[in-house]
Amino acid sequence: MNCVDYLLSEHTDNRELFVLGRSEELSFSDLTKSVLILSNWLKENVGADKKILLLSPNSSFFIISYLAIMKSGNVVVPLNPAIEADQYHYIKSICETDHVFMVKQVCKRLKLDDNLIWGEEFISSITSLEIDLNWAEEPIDENKLAQIIFTSGSTSLPKGVMLSHKNLIANTKSIISYLQLKESDIMEVVLPFYYCYGLSLLHTHLKVGGKIVLNNTFIFIGSVLSDLDKYKCTGFAGVPSHFQILLRKSDSFKNTSFPELRYVTQAGGKLHTTFIKEFRDSKPETMFYVMYGQTEATARLSFLPPDLLDSKSGSLGKGIPFVELKVVDDKGVEVKPGVVGEIIAKGDNVMLGYYMDEDETNTAIRNGWLHTGDLATVDEEGFIYHAARKKEIIKVGGRRVSPKEIEEVIVGMSGVIDCTVEAVTDEFLGEGIKAVVVLNKEYKYLTTNDIKEHCASKLTAYKVPGIIEFKDNVDVNAAGKKVKKL
Repeated sequence: MNCVDYLLSEHTDNRELFVLGRSEELSFSDLTKSVLILSNWLKENVGADKKILLLSPNSSFFIISYLAIMKSGNVVVPLNPAIEADQYHYIKSICETDHVFMVKQVCKRLKLDDNLIWGEEFISSITSLEIDLNWAEEPIDENKLAQIIFTSGSTSLPKGVMLSHKNLIANTKSIISYLQLKESDIMEVVLPFYYCYGLSLLHTHLKVGGKIVLNNTFIFIGSVLSDLDKYKCTGFAGVPSHFQILLRKSDSFKNTSFPELRYVTQAGGKLHTTFIKEFRDSKPETMFYVMYGQTEATARLSFLPPDLLDSKSGSLGKGIPFVELKVVDDKGVEVKPGVVGEIIAKGDNVMLGYYMDEDETNTAIRNGWLHTGDLATVDEEGFIYHAARKKEIIKVGGRRVSPKEIEEVIVGMSGVIDCTVEAVTDEFLGEGIKAVVVLNKEYKYLTTNDIKEHCASKLTAYKVPGIIEFKDNVDVNAAGKKVKKL
């Protein structure tokens, strides 16, 4: 089945709004009509199996283009609209395409000829045509390529994660199942749609007939709080930096009641337990879902039920429905509780592979299992506890140190918004430890010695950072995920 048929075929006559927000609204019926008209135009004028780039902030333009490309049997390649020119031209070249949907502001920034780009005016002119079309589900090979999501690779070149229609359908089913999403759910969306976590919000709420509120200005916390209240949002999804900023940049979020906020989800890196506790203390009626995933798994791999946050503190949970997770040693044998190994995964959500990179694909997928590169341990009941990425482990005088353990201690201090621990060259130990700390402006009096003394009271001596650096802001990428040096 085409994943767009799976997401939309039940909503062709639904006149309820799907997109809410201050700048635009879009109903299900208008969405399905526009997708049908544009996909039909693409089939007639482009054909099928072509790669089509899409660059746009979250908007109706993005949603219609994104769905129409896949509905037409082509492959959508959503890119960060803030992409650098060199990366844009590189990806366009390896995708061997001249077909691009792009908003005018991005086209202008990249200095492209807008006559060669399908922009907002083009979409409007095509979708406003009075064409009598009926939605028809066209059978396709479910393993057919649906999209390519480019992520940062081990080199300066991005890696293209190839996802099939089956991948997208499988992950959507799983997420709806464990979050128990319904037609009444309204999601505040601050995550970009070129990022798999953001796309999962789009997919799940389309399928259940819910609603989404688009907010592309998270930097203005007040706008997010206003949305949650005005649109009576039942859900919010964020990466660690979103929760850190909401909780420690101001008291507004903690002191405001959002009675309709049924749940929040957190993924995109480890959110330290200190912040989770703060959130739960301020919003005890809101369920907090800790999740773990990768683009290579279409988005989600595991979740921790909210009622286990206390008994399984620090755990990323177990595999989501229909996904099997294991932690194994270098020989592929499952580790015993407390022993560190690598997380591997199997399920219909696991990618087809990396675009034009057979070697990386064969390294990542072995015997049907996705090797995530994430180190973890398990407890006696099989719950998984993330240790670090393989590349993040710091070796101090031959002793392995997880940055996350040190970060957890430092963010436990009042006034610390964020902490990033990284390796630095050390003449005697090989690698030393550096902590980059972001403070709330009211706690600027904290010193290097304050940080070191706090660490020394909770960590063994070799884990205490030798270097402390203070910064004014958290370093994050366009998706809000923290940027770490490796």
